[in-house]
Amino acid sequence: MTTGLNEAAIKNSDVSEGSCLGTYANGHAAMSEWSGRLAMKHIRDVVIIGAGIIGLCSALQIARRARCKVTVLERAPGIGAGSTGASSAVCRAKYSLAETVVLAREGIRAYRNWPDFVGLSDPAARYHRHGNLWIGDGDAPRARRDAERLRALQWPVEVLDDVQLKALFPAINPCPIAPDLVHGEPHICDGGGGHLLETEAGYVEPMDAAADLVRALRTLGVEFRFGTTVQDVRPEGGALLIVSSEGDIACGAVINAAGPWCRELDAMVGLTNPWPLKPTRIQIVQIERPGDLAGMIPVCGDPAGGIYFRTGNNGRELIVGSVLEEDEREAVDPDRFDRTLDAGFAAAKLHALQHRLPQLTTIRGVRGYSGLYTMNRADVHPIVGATPVPGYFVANGCSGHGFKLAPAIGAMIARAVTGTALPDDPEVDPAFLAFERAPIPVASLSVLA
Repeated sequence: MTTGLNEAAIKNSDVSEGSCLGTYANGHAAMSEWSGRLAMKHIRDVVIIGAGIIGLCSALQIARRARCKVTVLERAPGIGAGSTGASSAVCRAKYSLAETVVLAREGIRAYRNWPDFVGLSDPAARYHRHGNLWIGDGDAPRARRDAERLRALQWPVEVLDDVQLKALFPAINPCPIAPDLVHGEPHICDGGGGHLLETEAGYVEPMDAAADLVRALRTLGVEFRFGTTVQDVRPEGGALLIVSSEGDIACGAVINAAGPWCRELDAMVGLTNPWPLKPTRIQIVQIERPGDLAGMIPVCGDPAGGIYFRTGNNGRELIVGSVLEEDEREAVDPDRFDRTLDAGFAAAKLHALQHRLPQLTTIRGVRGYSGLYTMNRADVHPIVGATPVPGYFVANGCSGHGFKLAPAIGAMIARAVTGTALPDDPEVDPAFLAFERAPIPVASLSVLA
């Protein structure tokens, strides 16, 4: 059974039922040979390795274009064990490059129209459109230039002065002066002026979104194998053979959406990958939100304090993370890393939070965790698309941008695999994130790039 959305996509494509023709057509043709020679093997059109938000959105975007036999393999017993489960899932589009703005804008459009995107009338996830406020640094003309640039890319923004900011968000201090994170010395706060507000920004609870995608994909006939370890991936017989803990699978295309474990798959398939994709430990602090903290709290980017924060748990908590490059450098073994919260990290980020929220005089319920990004240390942009290995596609190195970009990245991968475009695909040249591109010049190697 398919959703109406999927049926409409199929009607507009040239792909017949049971096929998934595209850039890997030779691999697909080899499936018939596999079926005859090795009937004991599990034969699929596409295998996606990794059931995080990137892999799941890729599966859904494929299902919107073609009737493929798709299997998703996940090493964990359920969803959310990798980067997705630890994501703060902030959806904003203020980036320095136009292409990234467009990818984020289109990803957010999917989240804003989530029931239609997943084809479910009663999804668990919902889009919390609270806006994303960027605290100004005193350079109001630059904020206005940023606003003009983003509006030209069809992303709605406003520039607020200090009075307007306080009227909308009375709890937030507009001071542009960085708090003293070493000694905790106070300073006299001043106004910042030129605060940028992304009015359509917000967040989604990531586990709800992932659960919705699994439910939708099962309805569309996508097969899931949780608790499955991939032991080898190799070209064989004109196709790709996956050796796993749950049996072998022959397929025409493999999509590497394995997040922090992506380099292991590259090595198995024999791909020489020059990109410095590093599993990186990222920390998140959570506290109770005091009942007397006045007014609306948007998603807030605070470059001066080195933090971002948003509400969570239906407004009952505050979630705080870092926007500093130095907090995104701890490369770790994804199977063995400290998942707890460092006391020093928490103290510094909460001090910065109290500067931004002066009413937060008492902090209660401090807790937190550490998760993983896959940082692309070359340019903090993902690597998406085909590789020199026929039939082997990658969607890796999202560097903290993965959740908001996932629907758009899924569309790019699905178009590469099936050869079918849809009217709502992001208008971004696939070469922008291609495996064989040059590093993109960026001013900063942080999540703010």
